Amino acid sequence: MAGRTVRNRRIPSRTVCAVAVAACATLVLAACGSTKDDVASGGGKGDGGGKVGVILPLLTSPFWQSYNDYVPKMATSQGVDALKTVNSNSDPSQQITDINNQLNQGVKGLVVAPLDSAAIAAGLDQAERKGVPVVAVDVAPEKGKVAMVVRADNVAYGEKACQYLGKQISSGKVVQIMGDLASVNGRDRSEAFRSCVKKNFPKLKVLEIPAKWESDPAASKLDTLLNANPDIKGIYMQAGGVYLAPTLQTLKSKGMLKKAGAAGHITIVSNDGIPQEFDAIRKGEIDATVSQPADAYAKYGMYYIKAAMQGKTFKPGPTDHDSEIVKLPGCILEDQLPAPLVTKENVDDPKLWGNTVT
Repeated sequence: MAGRTVRNRRIPSRTVCAVAVAACATLVLAACGSTKDDVASGGGKGDGGGKVGVILPLLTSPFWQSYNDYVPKMATSQGVDALKTVNSNSDPSQQITDINNQLNQGVKGLVVAPLDSAAIAAGLDQAERKGVPVVAVDVAPEKGKVAMVVRADNVAYGEKACQYLGKQISSGKVVQIMGDLASVNGRDRSEAFRSCVKKNFPKLKVLEIPAKWESDPAASKLDTLLNANPDIKGIYMQAGGVYLAPTLQTLKSKGMLKKAGAAGHITIVSNDGIPQEFDAIRKGEIDATVSQPADAYAKYGMYYIKAAMQGKTFKPGPTDHDSEIVKLPGCILEDQLPAPLVTKENVDDPKLWGNTVT
């Protein structure tokens, strides 16, 4: 990679790299870790005891409802004393208040699912000042200190959706109903889908609906888009938990909800892996979803917060649970959990968490 230019004066690549390495070095012990047994700066140094606060982004999605149900079970299995979960109701400002309230209650650790990748930094700073370690679940922060991010590879979500739709549809218009672009998840899924289609399936035209993880805007904007484009052939929903019902209702109201295999069927791929999506796949209403591991999010959120409270850190590389720890910008570590594509061929797999909840 070539060096960068400042005021028309070229800086050699080696100099740039040296500066970058030096700048990052002070963060390595705190954020990146060097071995499993290292003591994390600012983290706990005890036996992992103490209360842990768990903050949810919302509870209007079946995915987050399932995660919420898994939290106390996984806390018990990991030996974590978790307080009752707190719901931030899709409000990033409220989430910062929730973090502050938990800190004032004297929690020794926090497991937070950030609503806004940038705004969450204020809450992370509050926790760091009090020496309370934080594990982020589902969404990675743009900055701020976390002991670990527990998250699936959201770029892969968009790519898997693209590959599935591209193999089913030779040409025509496809829609992606996007999440909140203030979240790294929304950005990763949107850009990955867009780029994959452009590179691999140039005969597909992508139309986009920004819906901010909200069902009402998704429904109204999809209705408007279908009025102008009745020849839509595919839909990618970035969150089945909030987009599945309004999408199916909108298609049904227009007489456009055709079962898989029938003439006029619109191929639909989703993200989440909730039971409702599995039922829709079985009925032929949608074709596939990427199963986002709600159970593993809860399990490893608890696992990593206990480790952080004990002062342990981790390093990039494969784990013992079929995932990979990777280093993000800012020396943040992320455990990228597996998220399989689910179709009619494997929808009844009992190992999928969506088949284990009632």
